[in-house]
Amino acid sequence: MFRTPASEPRPGPQHCPGDGFSLTSKKRQRKETGSMSLFNTVRNTIVPVHKEGYPFVAAFFVASLILGWIFKPLFWIGMIFTLWCAYFFRDPERVTPQDDDLVISPADGKVSAIQMVTPPAELDLGSEPMLRISVFMNVFNCHVNRAPMRGRIVSINYRSGSFVNAELDKASEDNERNGLVIETRHGQIGVVQIAGLVARRILCWANPNEPVDAGERFGLIRFGSRLDVFLPAGAAPRVSLGQVAIAGETVIAEFASAKGPIISRRS
Repeated sequence: MFRTPASEPRPGPQHCPGDGFSLTSKKRQRKETGSMSLFNTVRNTIVPVHKEGYPFVAAFFVASLILGWIFKPLFWIGMIFTLWCAYFFRDPERVTPQDDDLVISPADGKVSAIQMVTPPAELDLGSEPMLRISVFMNVFNCHVNRAPMRGRIVSINYRSGSFVNAELDKASEDNERNGLVIETRHGQIGVVQIAGLVARRILCWANPNEPVDAGERFGLIRFGSRLDVFLPAGAAPRVSLGQVAIAGETVIAEFASAKGPIISRRS
Protein backbone atom coordinates (compact mmCIF):
# COMPACT_ATOMS: atom_id res chain seq x y z
CA MET A 1 0.00 0.00 0.00
CA PHE A 2 1.33 3.38 -0.98
CA ARG A 3 0.67 6.57 0.99
CA THR A 4 0.51 9.97 -0.53
CA PRO A 5 3.28 12.08 0.98
CA ALA A 6 1.97 14.99 3.07
CA SER A 7 3.93 17.40 0.90
CA GLU A 8 2.15 16.32 -2.27
CA PRO A 9 -1.30 17.71 -3.10
CA ARG A 10 -4.11 15.29 -2.54
CA PRO A 11 -6.42 14.50 -5.45
CA GLY A 12 -9.84 16.09 -5.53
CA PRO A 13 -11.04 19.63 -4.74
CA GLN A 14 -8.57 21.67 -2.78
CA HIS A 15 -9.16 24.70 -0.58
CA CYS A 16 -7.24 27.77 -1.62
CA PRO A 17 -6.46 30.12 1.28
CA GLY A 18 -6.96 33.07 -1.04
CA ASP A 19 -10.51 32.18 -2.12
CA GLY A 20 -12.17 34.02 0.73
CA PHE A 21 -10.04 37.07 0.11
CA SER A 22 -10.83 36.98 -3.63
CA LEU A 23 -14.56 36.77 -2.93
CA THR A 24 -14.34 39.72 -0.55
CA SER A 25 -12.34 41.68 -3.09
CA LYS A 26 -14.92 41.02 -5.78
CA LYS A 27 -17.74 42.16 -3.48
CA ARG A 28 -15.79 45.27 -2.58
CA GLN A 29 -15.04 45.94 -6.24
CA ARG A 30 -18.72 45.59 -7.17
CA LYS A 31 -19.67 47.92 -4.34
CA GLU A 32 -17.10 50.50 -5.40
CA THR A 33 -18.20 50.21 -9.03
CA GLY A 34 -21.81 50.77 -7.98
CA SER A 35 -20.80 53.79 -5.90
CA MET A 36 -18.84 55.29 -8.80
CA SER A 37 -21.75 54.66 -11.14
CA LEU A 38 -24.09 56.50 -8.74
CA PHE A 39 -21.55 59.31 -8.38
CA ASN A 40 -21.21 59.65 -12.17
CA THR A 41 -24.99 59.68 -12.55
CA VAL A 42 -25.35 62.48 -10.00
CA ARG A 43 -22.42 64.39 -11.50
CA ASN A 44 -23.86 64.15 -15.02
CA THR A 45 -27.30 65.21 -13.76
CA ILE A 46 -26.07 68.35 -12.01
CA VAL A 47 -25.66 71.09 -14.61
CA PRO A 48 -22.86 73.63 -14.03
CA VAL A 49 -23.75 77.23 -13.21
CA HIS A 50 -22.46 79.96 -15.52
CA LYS A 51 -19.93 82.24 -13.82
CA GLU A 52 -22.22 85.25 -14.40
CA GLY A 53 -24.64 83.68 -11.94
CA TYR A 54 -22.19 83.20 -9.04
CA PRO A 55 -22.82 86.65 -7.45
CA PHE A 56 -26.59 86.18 -7.61
CA VAL A 57 -26.52 82.67 -6.14
CA ALA A 58 -24.23 83.90 -3.35
CA ALA A 59 -26.49 86.89 -2.66
CA PHE A 60 -29.58 84.66 -2.45
CA PHE A 61 -27.77 82.31 -0.07
CA VAL A 62 -26.59 85.11 2.24
CA ALA A 63 -30.10 86.57 2.24
CA SER A 64 -31.42 83.13 3.23
CA LEU A 65 -29.04 83.02 6.21
CA ILE A 66 -30.08 86.48 7.36
CA LEU A 67 -33.79 85.70 7.00
CA GLY A 68 -33.29 82.40 8.82
CA TRP A 69 -31.63 84.22 11.71
CA ILE A 70 -34.71 86.47 11.98
CA PHE A 71 -37.30 83.71 11.51
CA LYS A 72 -36.17 80.12 10.91
CA PRO A 73 -38.84 79.09 8.31
CA LEU A 74 -37.71 81.99 6.12
CA PHE A 75 -34.35 80.26 5.68
CA TRP A 76 -35.96 77.38 3.79
CA ILE A 77 -37.99 79.77 1.67
CA GLY A 78 -34.78 81.62 0.84
CA MET A 79 -33.03 78.36 -0.03
CA ILE A 80 -35.79 77.55 -2.52
CA PHE A 81 -35.07 80.85 -4.28
CA THR A 82 -31.33 80.18 -4.07
CA LEU A 83 -31.76 76.84 -5.83
CA TRP A 84 -34.00 78.47 -8.41
CA CYS A 85 -31.32 81.13 -9.06
CA ALA A 86 -28.70 78.42 -9.59
CA TYR A 87 -31.10 76.64 -11.92
CA PHE A 88 -31.74 79.84 -13.87
CA PHE A 89 -28.03 80.41 -14.50
CA ARG A 90 -27.35 76.81 -15.54
CA ASP A 91 -25.07 76.33 -18.52
CA PRO A 92 -25.40 72.79 -19.92
CA GLU A 93 -23.34 71.31 -22.70
CA ARG A 94 -25.14 71.03 -26.05
CA VAL A 95 -24.49 68.92 -29.17
CA THR A 96 -24.76 71.24 -32.19
CA PRO A 97 -25.19 70.02 -35.80
CA GLN A 98 -22.28 71.41 -37.85
CA ASP A 99 -23.92 72.10 -41.20
CA ASP A 100 -23.68 75.53 -42.86
CA ASP A 101 -27.17 75.08 -44.35
CA LEU A 102 -28.82 74.73 -40.93
CA VAL A 103 -29.91 77.53 -38.59
CA ILE A 104 -29.79 76.46 -34.94
CA SER A 105 -31.90 77.95 -32.17
CA PRO A 106 -29.96 80.64 -30.29
CA ALA A 107 -32.05 80.22 -27.14
CA ASP A 108 -34.05 77.79 -25.04
CA GLY A 109 -37.76 78.55 -25.05
CA LYS A 110 -40.97 78.67 -27.04
CA VAL A 111 -41.11 79.67 -30.70
CA SER A 112 -43.36 82.73 -30.42
CA ALA A 113 -43.24 84.14 -33.97
CA ILE A 114 -42.44 83.07 -37.55
CA GLN A 115 -43.08 85.90 -39.99
CA MET A 116 -41.67 88.18 -42.66
CA VAL A 117 -40.76 91.56 -41.16
CA THR A 118 -38.36 94.44 -41.80
CA PRO A 119 -35.22 94.04 -39.64
CA PRO A 120 -34.30 96.75 -37.10
CA ALA A 121 -32.60 99.72 -38.72
CA GLU A 122 -29.50 99.48 -36.53
CA LEU A 123 -28.65 96.09 -38.04
CA ASP A 124 -28.24 97.73 -41.46
CA LEU A 125 -29.71 94.68 -43.22
CA GLY A 126 -31.81 96.73 -45.65
CA SER A 127 -35.49 97.62 -45.80
CA GLU A 128 -36.76 94.44 -47.43
CA PRO A 129 -38.69 92.01 -45.20
CA MET A 130 -36.70 89.07 -43.86
CA LEU A 131 -37.80 85.83 -42.22
CA ARG A 132 -37.89 86.42 -38.48
CA ILE A 133 -38.05 83.51 -36.03
CA SER A 134 -38.50 84.51 -32.40
CA VAL A 135 -37.80 82.37 -29.34
CA PHE A 136 -39.29 83.51 -26.02
CA MET A 137 -37.47 82.58 -22.81
CA ASN A 138 -39.39 82.48 -19.54
CA VAL A 139 -37.76 82.59 -16.10
CA PHE A 140 -37.37 78.79 -16.05
CA ASN A 141 -35.50 78.49 -19.35
CA CYS A 142 -31.73 78.38 -19.69
CA HIS A 143 -30.71 81.94 -20.67
CA VAL A 144 -27.29 81.35 -22.21
CA ASN A 145 -27.45 82.45 -25.87
CA ARG A 146 -25.69 80.65 -28.72
CA ALA A 147 -24.80 81.55 -32.30
CA PRO A 148 -27.31 80.14 -34.81
CA MET A 149 -24.79 79.73 -37.66
CA ARG A 150 -21.08 79.63 -38.36
CA GLY A 151 -19.56 82.83 -39.73
CA ARG A 152 -17.92 86.12 -38.83
CA ILE A 153 -19.44 88.79 -36.60
CA VAL A 154 -19.72 91.93 -38.72
CA SER A 155 -21.18 94.30 -36.14
CA ILE A 156 -22.77 94.53 -32.70
CA ASN A 157 -25.32 97.25 -32.00
CA TYR A 158 -26.89 98.06 -28.61
CA ARG A 159 -30.07 100.11 -28.27
CA SER A 160 -31.77 101.20 -25.05
CA GLY A 161 -35.52 100.91 -24.67
CA SER A 162 -38.42 99.89 -22.47
CA PHE A 163 -39.13 96.58 -20.75
CA VAL A 164 -42.55 95.37 -21.89
CA ASN A 165 -43.39 91.66 -22.03
CA ALA A 166 -40.86 90.15 -24.45
CA GLU A 167 -43.51 87.78 -25.81
CA LEU A 168 -45.40 90.70 -27.35
CA ASP A 169 -44.61 91.55 -30.97
CA LYS A 170 -43.94 95.21 -30.19
CA ALA A 171 -41.05 94.18 -27.94
CA SER A 172 -38.90 93.85 -31.07
CA GLU A 173 -39.18 97.60 -31.60
CA ASP A 174 -39.74 99.07 -28.12
CA ASN A 175 -37.57 97.05 -25.76
CA GLU A 176 -33.92 97.36 -24.89
CA ARG A 177 -31.99 95.14 -27.28
CA ASN A 178 -28.59 94.12 -28.59
CA GLY A 179 -28.18 93.04 -32.20
CA LEU A 180 -25.44 91.02 -33.88
CA VAL A 181 -24.90 90.74 -37.62
CA ILE A 182 -23.12 87.57 -38.73
CA GLU A 183 -21.70 87.04 -42.21
CA THR A 184 -22.45 83.45 -43.21
CA ARG A 185 -22.21 81.29 -46.30
CA HIS A 186 -25.76 82.35 -47.21
CA GLY A 187 -25.35 86.05 -46.56
CA GLN A 188 -25.76 88.22 -43.50
CA ILE A 189 -28.13 87.21 -40.71
CA GLY A 190 -29.26 89.16 -37.67
CA VAL A 191 -29.49 87.88 -34.09
CA VAL A 192 -31.18 90.23 -31.62
CA GLN A 193 -31.18 89.84 -27.83
CA ILE A 194 -34.30 91.52 -26.42
CA ALA A 195 -34.77 92.34 -22.74
CA GLY A 196 -38.09 91.37 -21.18
CA LEU A 197 -40.47 92.47 -18.47
CA VAL A 198 -38.20 91.25 -15.66
CA ALA A 199 -34.84 91.31 -17.46
CA ARG A 200 -32.75 94.37 -16.77
CA ARG A 201 -29.41 93.54 -18.34
CA ILE A 202 -28.23 92.05 -21.61
CA LEU A 203 -24.78 90.49 -21.61
CA CYS A 204 -22.76 89.96 -24.79
CA TRP A 205 -19.16 88.79 -24.70
CA ALA A 206 -18.68 88.53 -28.48
CA ASN A 207 -16.71 91.14 -30.44
CA PRO A 208 -16.89 92.48 -34.02
CA ASN A 209 -14.69 90.77 -36.63
CA GLU A 210 -14.44 87.60 -34.56
CA PRO A 211 -15.25 84.20 -36.08
CA VAL A 212 -18.08 82.28 -34.45
CA ASP A 213 -19.19 78.66 -34.70
CA ALA A 214 -22.77 77.42 -34.70
CA GLY A 215 -23.76 76.70 -31.11
CA GLU A 216 -20.99 78.85 -29.63
CA ARG A 217 -22.00 80.84 -26.54
CA PHE A 218 -22.06 84.58 -27.16
CA GLY A 219 -24.27 86.13 -24.47
CA LEU A 220 -26.88 85.92 -21.75
CA ILE A 221 -29.99 87.84 -20.71
CA ARG A 222 -31.04 87.92 -17.08
CA PHE A 223 -34.53 86.85 -15.98
CA GLY A 224 -36.92 86.47 -18.93
CA SER A 225 -36.35 87.69 -22.47
CA ARG A 226 -36.44 86.85 -26.17
CA LEU A 227 -34.20 86.32 -29.18
CA ASP A 228 -35.04 87.19 -32.79
CA VAL A 229 -33.21 85.66 -35.75
CA PHE A 230 -33.47 87.48 -39.10
CA LEU A 231 -32.72 85.33 -42.14
CA PRO A 232 -32.27 86.30 -45.83
CA ALA A 233 -34.08 84.77 -48.80
CA GLY A 234 -33.59 81.04 -49.21
CA ALA A 235 -34.25 80.13 -45.59
CA ALA A 236 -37.22 77.88 -44.82
CA PRO A 237 -38.59 77.47 -41.27
CA ARG A 238 -38.13 74.08 -39.64
CA VAL A 239 -40.12 74.80 -36.48
CA SER A 240 -43.73 75.69 -35.71
CA LEU A 241 -45.38 78.27 -33.47
CA GLY A 242 -45.49 77.08 -29.89
CA GLN A 243 -42.73 74.52 -30.36
CA VAL A 244 -40.12 74.31 -27.61
CA ALA A 245 -36.61 74.96 -28.92
CA ILE A 246 -33.29 74.03 -27.34
CA ALA A 247 -30.37 76.41 -27.79
CA GLY A 248 -27.52 74.94 -29.77
CA GLU A 249 -29.47 71.85 -30.83
CA THR A 250 -32.89 72.57 -32.36
CA VAL A 251 -32.85 73.31 -36.11
CA ILE A 252 -35.16 76.30 -36.60
CA ALA A 253 -34.55 76.93 -40.33
CA GLU A 254 -32.69 75.55 -43.32
CA PHE A 255 -31.10 77.00 -46.45
CA ALA A 256 -30.76 75.43 -49.90
CA SER A 257 -33.46 72.85 -49.32
CA ALA A 258 -35.99 71.64 -51.87
CA LYS A 259 -38.37 70.71 -49.07
CA GLY A 260 -41.30 73.02 -48.46
CA PRO A 261 -42.57 74.34 -45.12
CA ILE A 262 -43.04 71.73 -42.43
CA ILE A 263 -46.51 70.63 -41.34
CA SER A 264 -47.02 70.13 -37.62
CA ARG A 265 -49.78 68.67 -35.49
CA ARG A 266 -50.51 69.57 -31.88
CA SER A 267 -51.60 66.64 -29.69
